[in-house]
Amino acid sequence: MIGQPEYLPMTVAEAERLGIDRFDIILVTGDAYVDHPSFGTALIGRVLWNAAYSVGVIAQPDWKSDADLGRLGEPRLFFSVSAGNVDSLVNAFTPNLKRRSSDVYSPGGRLLRPDRATLVYTDRIHALFPKTPIVIGGIEASLRRFAHYDYWSDSVRQSILADAPADLLVFGMGERQVVAIADRLAAGETARDLTEIPGTAYRVEKKAWRGMDQSGYVVLSGYPEVKDDRYAYAKAFAMHYAEQDPLRGRPVAQPHPKTVVVQNPPAMPLSGDELDRVYELPYTRRAHPSYTEPIPALEPVRFSVVTHRGCFGACSFCALTHHQGRIIQSRSADSIVREVERMARMPEFTGVVQDVGGPTANMYGIHCSRWETAGTCPDRRCIDCPALDRSHEEQVRLLRRIRKIPGVKRVFIASGIRYDLIGPEDREYLTEVCAHHVSGHLKVAPEHVSERVLASMGKPSREAFDAFRERFEVLQEGKKKRQYLVPYLMSGHPGCRIADMVELAEYVRDTGLYTEQVQDFTPTPMSISTTIYHTGLDPFTLEEVYVPIGREKRVQRALMHYRDPANYGLVCEGLRAAGREDLIGSAWKCLVPARRKKK
Repeated sequence: MIGQPEYLPMTVAEAERLGIDRFDIILVTGDAYVDHPSFGTALIGRVLWNAAYSVGVIAQPDWKSDADLGRLGEPRLFFSVSAGNVDSLVNAFTPNLKRRSSDVYSPGGRLLRPDRATLVYTDRIHALFPKTPIVIGGIEASLRRFAHYDYWSDSVRQSILADAPADLLVFGMGERQVVAIADRLAAGETARDLTEIPGTAYRVEKKAWRGMDQSGYVVLSGYPEVKDDRYAYAKAFAMHYAEQDPLRGRPVAQPHPKTVVVQNPPAMPLSGDELDRVYELPYTRRAHPSYTEPIPALEPVRFSVVTHRGCFGACSFCALTHHQGRIIQSRSADSIVREVERMARMPEFTGVVQDVGGPTANMYGIHCSRWETAGTCPDRRCIDCPALDRSHEEQVRLLRRIRKIPGVKRVFIASGIRYDLIGPEDREYLTEVCAHHVSGHLKVAPEHVSERVLASMGKPSREAFDAFRERFEVLQEGKKKRQYLVPYLMSGHPGCRIADMVELAEYVRDTGLYTEQVQDFTPTPMSISTTIYHTGLDPFTLEEVYVPIGREKRVQRALMHYRDPANYGLVCEGLRAAGREDLIGSAWKCLVPARRKKK
């Protein structure tokens, strides 16, 4: 097997130059091919190549053209299909269901991928190559592996594996799974044999399922039940949520009208050494040279570094528990330093490391002694556990080493920090971050201040944010050029009423915080919040939860931008609905004047 190529080949001509007459595996993706470890196709392709398999890439194919999908021929082992780095519908529509005019993962931002890209690509490939195994993966397939509420059709859809003519679904971070699949197919097994690989899901014929010993499985209510019964849906979600741990998770099965979808327990997280090897593969950090237009999504991350995976924050609106999991997997500082040293030698590097982080930057190096032997605790949240080692020492040492690398001028943390992990005893850490790793603004994500909404979101209390904000403000004293907190805030989340948004607006008024980073809640597949949005039930207690919909969501969002004259009517409507007409007028505390200002 030849060594790693400069780029994974996208054409027959490139394959011939590498001495390849038939690829072992072909990756089909809804993104442009960017050879950067933040892009799933590049990472999986490099990992497979490192395991001695030849890999070709078909990026953003014309799904209406047999010639385009067949341009690399039939692979020896399997096709791998992914919608790309983002769910194709999240990528295509705003939270208000307006179609976006560009796609940052495409050359020049052009619209080149279909809606429900995984299904579309898989259908077309299966029609062209009916005997070749197809493995689906990526965020779209991973988070649609069970029956799920689909915001874009306002309906409960089947598992994507019940709709797509695929043989296997890889969920989570897929390095272990794809190599295991390739190894076993290369050894002569068939796709039907691959039913016990952790981190995969597969189909079982209903007749075969009825004849199996089901005692070791967690069996969810079937698709017809969860489609029509909100209690069945909520209970099913809670049941499969409880099994998303690689050590204590059990196989989960869900019957569908024509098949049974079975999910194996999640794959074991990569060790630190394994993560080092994955991220030190020879990525060019550039788009494939065939592109004549820039890929907008590359520039914000070109010189960023992934330090770890996983997040134990357990925010209700985030599906990371179902994808990367709660166990933190950290790379070695030596590996990260080597990666930055390579970046610093690139001619495009201007001295700025754009981000050093992961899902939550300051979880790097945090560890629990139970994780290796028992997994995460089923009855508590790690973020609240006193046994968790919350030390930031490893991250501080890492950041100091990176700052000393020749050619590095600035090192930023753009992926965000979890402020409730930074206590009064962490003054040195916060001082160092503010001094060296943020520019004028530090982004944090309190999301809200109403205690009832925060509880529904799984976020820390308002008191925790206030304490952090006060510590941050103390650090600004005496500075010629002060820094500012930029909070991420959310409107329209389940559990949030107009009165809660008024409370948040008043908090913004009183603290002078920026409100540019406001998002309207979007029900994306397989999060706790999406389950609540669809069912009106807390899936773990089955208690009723208020869900704002329709015009009320518009009013809630407007209250966050009460200073914008365009929102005047909606803000007044919201204030009257909350019985807060006292905030309409000319007094110092009023959010809007009694009458709309004339332009």
